[in-house]
Amino acid sequence: QVQLVESGGGLVQAGGSLRLSCAASGRTFSTFGTGWFRQGPGKEREFVAGISRSGDTTYYAASVKGRFTISKENAKNTVYLQMNSLQSQDTAVYYCAAKVVAGDYTAVNRYDHWGQGTQVTVSS
Repeated sequence: QVQLVESGGGLVQAGGSLRLSCAASGRTFSTFGTGWFRQGPGKEREFVAGISRSGDTTYYAASVKGRFTISKENAKNTVYLQMNSLQSQDTAVYYCAAKVVAGDYTAVNRYDHWGQGTQVTVSS
């Protein structure tokens, strides 16, 4: 049984930064591709960033590229999302997800395991 637990969300002013963490138990992140998704009020869940099993390859949504950075520490079994220059439109619940099958990192239905989410609120 794989469990993912996100942390690091909170309230921040526009232009500020937050770092989200996703800790895995039950299986190591070195066996998974990992993604961060978010879901704003009244919106569908959307892809934010992804990172390959080895950590060598990263993927970003156009809306966050250049502002967000995804990284992982396999030794700590943790994946991070560093979020800089936050904007009000970044307000959402952020979810960590892990998938076994290689390929598309952007599709929600590609992922096998999900965390419970952490709220990020950006005030303008």
